[in-house]
Amino acid sequence: MKSGRKMTSCESCGNYVYDEENEYYICEVDLDEDDYIRFLKGTVRACPYYQSNDEYRIVRKQI
Repeated sequence: MKSGRKMTSCESCGNYVYDEENEYYICEVDLDEDDYIRFLKGTVRACPYYQSNDEYRIVRKQI
């Protein structure tokens, strides 16, 4: 049975990329001040900017 919840782990997000210059992962989304404060406080249940890093997701839907 499939759950209606979206995956929210940064590690599987397409916006979470490795910065070779600084040698660590960063989120490429430019959060506004309110979103950034909610993120730091941990009051956000699911990231509204989450993008699946699964390139084959659309293909599985077509099958």
